[in-house]
Amino acid sequence: MSKEPKDPKTIGYLPDETPPFWKLILYALQQIIVMFPATILVALLTGFHLATTIFASGFATIGFILVTKRKIPLYYGSSFSYLSAIIGLTGGVAFGEVLPDSAISGVQFGIIASGLVSIVAGIIVSRFGRKSIEKVLPPTVTGPIAMVIGLTLAANALGDAAPVAGAAGITGTNWVWIVSLVTLVATILFSVYLKGFLGQIPLLLGPIVGCITAGIVLLITKESMFRALPAAAMAGTQIISGVLAVPHFTLPRVDWVALAAIMPIAIATIPESTAHVFQLDIYVNDLAKKKGTGKTYDIGDRLGSNLFGDGLGDILASLFGGPAGTNYGENISTMAITKVFSTAVLITAAIIAMILSFFSPVVNVIYSIPQAVIGGIEIFLFGAIAAQGIAIMIDRKCDMFDARNIAVIAVIMIIGIGGQYKFGGMIPFFGIQVPCIAGAAIAGILLNLLLSIGRKKEEEKAE
Repeated sequence: MSKEPKDPKTIGYLPDETPPFWKLILYALQQIIVMFPATILVALLTGFHLATTIFASGFATIGFILVTKRKIPLYYGSSFSYLSAIIGLTGGVAFGEVLPDSAISGVQFGIIASGLVSIVAGIIVSRFGRKSIEKVLPPTVTGPIAMVIGLTLAANALGDAAPVAGAAGITGTNWVWIVSLVTLVATILFSVYLKGFLGQIPLLLGPIVGCITAGIVLLITKESMFRALPAAAMAGTQIISGVLAVPHFTLPRVDWVALAAIMPIAIATIPESTAHVFQLDIYVNDLAKKKGTGKTYDIGDRLGSNLFGDGLGDILASLFGGPAGTNYGENISTMAITKVFSTAVLITAAIIAMILSFFSPVVNVIYSIPQAVIGGIEIFLFGAIAAQGIAIMIDRKCDMFDARNIAVIAVIMIIGIGGQYKFGGMIPFFGIQVPCIAGAAIAGILLNLLLSIGRKKEEEKAE
């Protein structure tokens, strides 16, 4: 395994490269910062134990990277796709409250079943190869799906950045805009203008500047934007000392209702995982080309392995009492921006996350980061996810003047984005609630297959 980039003119780390130790730690902390908000929010919304969720995300990430033979650099975090099913099963809890063990155990069984679905899908994809799956999921489907994933998160980013009175960490004054905009601009300037190592940690430096700004605002106005973690969120942890606490683990129990409600959701997450793999394939090989390594990374051909790893991640996370998850677009955006794709960095981030789950004061400190700071970097990260969808279509030279391509892209974009902003992410359809991204993906896949009928014969005649 190579240790340092061979070409000093191009800064970045490929999946099989390992940064020096002190850089490794800082890169890993950056990955933790971008995954942390969404991962813990799922726990706070669904009633899962917070420390357990953080531990499970790290453990599942290590399992994913090892089972994919360290070929696919992805971080596993809690998924929002399962929210409605879990809340529907359990009846939900107040923000930050924790579910009874019996309720969590039943949900665990359903999550494990959904993991098995992803594993079976991975085996099927590996058996039939990339070309066969691209007939179902061409770049005109995966590209718009990636764009929808980023754009449907736009309201979350601005909601965190905007001055909405009463929200956690939001003061309701225009000072919150100062913090979020300073964070955003600082992060962008760092990513564009800093060179060398500092240019690879803009998503660590930007939030630091944002927190300093929030501290200055506190001194000037006496208005604190720093948040306090709900006490109930750490319920169940076994206190060993003043700072050390063991996460509360639960075991799954057979619950066929939970299985029926949760297992099918895995099918809807496959297009999202596909988009993530193709995004990585483009950016990793672009870096390899610019570094002149002469290597080609076959990440795009490892979709089956990715789905297998994603399913294993669900199983590993749920064995301990963590919620269902997926590989995170936020972490992919971080890698694309910083050009650090090292799997060693992600393994380190996972280990650090697992260690942090045992130190409740550290969890509290990370949670205390002002929501405006989080919103500032989310504007950048979520927009980058959407931009990566465009990159997929550009890289694959999609014909944007072709009527079929326009139709597929248009339908995916409108259903996905419209479903988010009209129906809050869950589209009512014949008595069921369909997640907008899943609905957009299914519609796009079906429309693409329908419009492909007879197309091969026409192309052969044209040749």
